[in-house]
Amino acid sequence: MLPKVILVDIISPQTTPEESLARLNELERLLLTYGGFVIVRKIQRRQMPDYKTYIGKGKVNEILQIAVNEKVDYLIINNLLKPEQLYNLEHIFEKHNVKVWDKIDLILEIFAKHATTKEAKLQIELAKLKHLGPRTAKMGLELMRQAGGVGTRRGVGETNIEIMKRHIRRREQMLKEDLKKIEKNQASQRQNRRNYGFKTVAIVGYTNAGKSQLLKSLTNKDVKIRDELFATLDSRIGKMYLSDIQKCCLVSDTIGFIRDLPHELIDSFHSTLAETINADIILHIVDADDLDMPWKIDVVNKVLEKLNCGSKKMIYVFNKTDLLLPNQAKEIAKKYAGLKPVMISAKEKKNLEELKAKIALQII
Repeated sequence: MLPKVILVDIISPQTTPEESLARLNELERLLLTYGGFVIVRKIQRRQMPDYKTYIGKGKVNEILQIAVNEKVDYLIINNLLKPEQLYNLEHIFEKHNVKVWDKIDLILEIFAKHATTKEAKLQIELAKLKHLGPRTAKMGLELMRQAGGVGTRRGVGETNIEIMKRHIRRREQMLKEDLKKIEKNQASQRQNRRNYGFKTVAIVGYTNAGKSQLLKSLTNKDVKIRDELFATLDSRIGKMYLSDIQKCCLVSDTIGFIRDLPHELIDSFHSTLAETINADIILHIVDADDLDMPWKIDVVNKVLEKLNCGSKKMIYVFNKTDLLLPNQAKEIAKKYAGLKPVMISAKEKKNLEELKAKIALQII
C-alpha cells in the first residue's frame, strides 16, 4: 500500500500562481516517482519561513489535524530544512507516526531507488552524509533526551554529537577516496578516447526531458527508457556516426538537473558529471511540450555555470515535437529563435539528421 503524504510549500507573496503551481506539481511528480499518494497539497505565502518550524504555528496545527484524521505517513516540505526546523517538526509529528522529510530527503530516496552501479551507490551515500552532517546537533539533542538525568544530559549529548561528526567525516573521506579512484579510471579512459581522435558530445537537460531516448536514437545504444524523474544516475556512452564529416564521435548521457539542487548534491555526483565537464559539445535537451520550459532552461544553464561549462559549445535541442501541433512547433521555434534550437522527436527519430549535421559543423 502506497504511503499517504501531505505536501507543503512556502512561497513569497511575489510568487505568481503559475510558478506556485509548477513548484508543487514538480514535488508531486517526485513523490510519484518514489511511490506515494498525495492526500493534501498546502501552500503558505510568507515573506520569510518560520525560523522554528519553517511553516507557521497555525499552519502546523492545521496540517497536524489533517495528518491525524487521514492517518498520513509523511509530511514533505518543498525546500531544504534547517536542522532545528526539522527537529521541531519531527518532535510534533512523530508522536502521530508521521515522518517529516524535506525535498532533498525525497530526492535522495529516489536516487537510492534508481542506483544500480557501485559508483552511483557511493555517490548517493556521500550525498546523504553531506545532507545528514548539519543534522547531527538535532540527533544529539535526541540522545540527550534518551540519556536521562538532569546532570548528565549535556555531557552525554555533546559526546555523542562529536562521535557522530567524526564518524561522518571518516566515512565521507573514505567515499571520496573511492570515488576519486573511479574518476581517475574514467579520466584515463577519456584520455585514451582522445588519443584515438574521438570527440565527445554530452547530453544535458532538466530531468525527464528525454536524454536517454536521445542517446538511444543517436547511437542505437540499448538503454532503458522510463517516464520517471531521475531515471538515469550514471553516465552512459554510445558511438554516433556523422556522415557529413565521415567520422564517429562519442555521446554521453547523465543525471538530469532539477531546480534548487544544493551544491552538496552536485559535488557528490562530480565523477558522473565529469563526462559533461570534459565534453567538446553540449546538447542542451528541452521538453518542447512542457509549459515550464522557460525556467527549466534557466535552471539547466545555471547548473552548467556551477560546473564551469557555461562557455562550452552548446546546441539547444527541443525534443518531443511529436506531442505538438505543427503550428505550436513553429511558434516555439520562432519564440526561441535566439537559441537557434533544433526541433526534434527523439522517440520518433524525427529531424535527427539535421541535429547530426549541426553537431558535425561544430565538432570539426
